[in-house]
Amino acid sequence: MAEDYYRVLGVARSATQDDIKKAYRKLARKHHPDVNQGNKAAEEKFKQLSGAFEVLSDPKKRAMYDEFGEDAAKMGFDPKKAEAYRAYREQASAPSGGPGGNFDLGDIFGDIFGRSNDGGPFRARAEGPARGEDLHTRVRVSLREAVTGAERSLAIERPVECKKCHGTGHIGKPKTCPTCGGSGRTKQGRGPLSLSTPCPECGGSGKVAPVCDDCGGSGTVEHIARVTVKIPPGVQNGSQVRLPGQGAAGAHGGPPGDLYLETEVEPHPLVRRDGDDLTMELPVTVPEAMSGAEVAVPTFGGNVTVSVPAGSQAGRKLRLKGQGVPALKGSGRGDLYLELKVLVPERPTAEAKAQAEALRAAYRGDVRSGLRL
Repeated sequence: MAEDYYRVLGVARSATQDDIKKAYRKLARKHHPDVNQGNKAAEEKFKQLSGAFEVLSDPKKRAMYDEFGEDAAKMGFDPKKAEAYRAYREQASAPSGGPGGNFDLGDIFGDIFGRSNDGGPFRARAEGPARGEDLHTRVRVSLREAVTGAERSLAIERPVECKKCHGTGHIGKPKTCPTCGGSGRTKQGRGPLSLSTPCPECGGSGKVAPVCDDCGGSGTVEHIARVTVKIPPGVQNGSQVRLPGQGAAGAHGGPPGDLYLETEVEPHPLVRRDGDDLTMELPVTVPEAMSGAEVAVPTFGGNVTVSVPAGSQAGRKLRLKGQGVPALKGSGRGDLYLELKVLVPERPTAEAKAQAEALRAAYRGDVRSGLRL
């Protein structure tokens, strides 16, 4: 029975990709052959770690491993063979063999484990170039940066091609596989139900090469790169900025993946955002509210002059068209709303109090007469 990959790395089955990566790095450093020279047990443990990480770090392989266990490796993590295996299991579990009792187990097992339907030998397919994984990270931006756009220099940790093995994961010349003796096949089970399956050690090729000790067989090593990215105007919480070709390195000469930055816009102490519109309180004095005034107002695009109409009440909103957030997609931009906040003097003089007392006659009736609960 093959050892459980999750136990090999010491993580739960619910572990995130980051958890798996951290666990592998920690254990790989501990059991690396370079720090355990001559220690066969450490060397074997390092191989187990590399094998487990190769599967669990790949979301597609991990999903198949979670469903089929060690049989996923026997199927070469091939989705078509997995589908055939599911069909077989459903057929086998159906009462009396289920509908279609002439189900050909020979064909199914041949399709799943590598033997062609005509009984011919298994032919291992050479691994071709594969595109690297897309990487995702978050970047915090201020509201000003979200409105005007910004340029950021970020330190990104990402897999790059291993220079020692040139991304192959192996070094040295291939040798005859010790597990299958070069046949590319191993037997599973006993008696009349024994099956010939692709060798899990060499994948059916009959040849194995020493695993690269720099990358542990993955073909990539972690590298911290500094990336300059332009944040476009109009981003919101959850907006994604794509950097083509800045993701993980591809395998076997394949192209790299992309890097996606998910923006998180920090709240502003004075300005509220609602879609592409902005709202800000505008303090005004009692004389400005009563008689009207021209006041200077700061915006993210610079200061503008705003006319406060005479007789303005607290809470009145003034609209500055086109002074909001630019549309991230398409054209146009939102508006800036100024919410008037009428302020009285904090330390009025006796004369100011007398003038305020004179204002009583200007009010008509009880200003709170409309309050009803």
